[in-house]
Amino acid sequence: MVLLPLLALQASAQEKPGSFSEYKKMYADVNELIISDKSSYDIFVEDKKLRVLRSKYYESMIMSENGIQNNEEDFSYSELVKLKEYEAFSIVNDKGKERKIKVTQTNEKQSRQNGVFYNDVKERQLIFPNLEAGARKVYSVQTEFLDPFLLQSYIFGSGYPMLDSTLEVRADKDITIGYRIFNDPDNTIEFSKSEKKGKFIYRWTLKNVKAIKMEPNNPGFRYFIPHINIYVKDYTVDSKKINVLDNTEKLYDYYKAFTKNLNKTEDTELKAITAELVAGLTVDNEKVKKIFYWVKDNIKYIAFENGYEGFIPREAALVCKRKFGDCKDMASITSAMAHYAGVKNVTVSWVGTRDIPYSYEELSTPAVDNHMIAVYNDNGNYIFLDATDRETRYGIPTAFIQGKEVLISNGDTYKIIRVPVVAAENNEAAGVIKLSLDKEKIVGSGAFSYSGYSRSNILSQLGDASGKTRFEMIKSLVLMGSNKFYLKDYTEANIQDRDKPYQVNFNFELDDYAIQVDKELYINLCMDHTYEKLTLEPDRVTSYDLDYLSSENVIYNLEIPKNYSVKYLPDNFSLDNDVMKADFKYTNSGGIISLAAKIQIKKILLEKADFALWTETIKKLKSAYTQTLILIEK
Repeated sequence: MVLLPLLALQASAQEKPGSFSEYKKMYADVNELIISDKSSYDIFVEDKKLRVLRSKYYESMIMSENGIQNNEEDFSYSELVKLKEYEAFSIVNDKGKERKIKVTQTNEKQSRQNGVFYNDVKERQLIFPNLEAGARKVYSVQTEFLDPFLLQSYIFGSGYPMLDSTLEVRADKDITIGYRIFNDPDNTIEFSKSEKKGKFIYRWTLKNVKAIKMEPNNPGFRYFIPHINIYVKDYTVDSKKINVLDNTEKLYDYYKAFTKNLNKTEDTELKAITAELVAGLTVDNEKVKKIFYWVKDNIKYIAFENGYEGFIPREAALVCKRKFGDCKDMASITSAMAHYAGVKNVTVSWVGTRDIPYSYEELSTPAVDNHMIAVYNDNGNYIFLDATDRETRYGIPTAFIQGKEVLISNGDTYKIIRVPVVAAENNEAAGVIKLSLDKEKIVGSGAFSYSGYSRSNILSQLGDASGKTRFEMIKSLVLMGSNKFYLKDYTEANIQDRDKPYQVNFNFELDDYAIQVDKELYINLCMDHTYEKLTLEPDRVTSYDLDYLSSENVIYNLEIPKNYSVKYLPDNFSLDNDVMKADFKYTNSGGIISLAAKIQIKKILLEKADFALWTETIKKLKSAYTQTLILIEK
């Protein structure tokens, strides 16, 4: 098999582009226009092995002076996706003629992914020279996939408008290709299948693609950008069909090869640690909880992915010795220690994080998941043991796998179950605020407690901060009323005890909060306007991800000054709809004005169909926040 020359790729990828003036009329307000983004796979059998080559051609035009700053492009490769060759150049206007200027400034750097300490993915950065309005950036790259199970999705979209976005697959006739298209409800992606020189050619094209706007708190690009996942179903060698991917059974066959020999050799050191840890415990659930917390406290989470190390869990003995590991390693040592403790039904499992929208039935390829955990089957009650989040308590999953399917390993068989979404009341922020008045100044004390994800989210942010830094972070956490809030002191409790709510007790003052007008004193008792600023833009397209369901339950108690009485007590407020439940209740009893304010979020992901209701809900909530108590001097 001879590699297709890069210049031939360029010639076949795009017809002669239009002129700068023509494009400027159609795209007057953009800095850059992508003329062509084409990827192609060549899939064939050579020397009785399946080979997969991918070629990419990219061409764009600078459309403005500001666009000149976009002089960089990059592409990636790794130990499992080998770089074969590439070339890149600028095309500029030289006295009415096109002139190519080769890219000579390139840099190879390690790819940085969130939460990953090291991986083997490299990025080649290209710096395009002599750019000006009307100049074009062109590059071509060829890579080879050493593992046919790991083909990558193709995205029909970019941050810039695109004239032509195309994926092509050329495969021998005895190779069966599968594919799934996502986020194309109107079937705008054109598909064709043809035959040429003994090969099937599959082509998917989308023309005149609008620029993609990445809105804040979107659930992940796979939820809304059109894309396609292709995979090899099977191929034939010497009249024998070899299966690759097609369903969950075949995906699990691929995965179990990475775990079938895991922790088969007993490690005396880890077994002794486990025995000492669970000594005196007779209930399996308590043993698993003890082990789970030990892993969180003693094994530092460091994601380290290099080739197949990104798929194969390391031996529990090695993880114990090194005292660090990635998600797979933490699942490995958790399941091994449970085995040493005599607890059955703790196994390694695969799961996708919430930014991956697919189910195992929708897409039975490695693109369906990106995370590993241990799962404990406690007589049908599944406990999800993800030690990568240090703060999450035993019994609830990590927030970023809520609602996702888990592929649980059981030797030659598997089971798929769904991770529950943790109820809002289990993620409660509760507080009692005691208030008194010194003329127009508020003097107060507060006691807050945070459970579930509210607890783990706060403690993850606080980390090991101390001194002035921690003081300012706590102040930001409990701040209320206005920016004149003065935190005098605070204490914390249950920082280390994951099974108890994290607590903060504090004293504060708030100058000029009450407003005196003649004999009347105006006070807004609702001092924390939660969700007031969470408004959705009218033209928002993508869903809004709230991360987890939450609940807030705060009681404000104001001591009425002795020389004052109540002139006006605000009306109670309540609402209950598909996105939120809220209840504000005012009472006057025994010289104390109380406001019990409760808010509960009911959807973890706000879909576009929810936007109007959410906007109306926030409007009503804002109105409730403005209600003012009036005291009058006797």
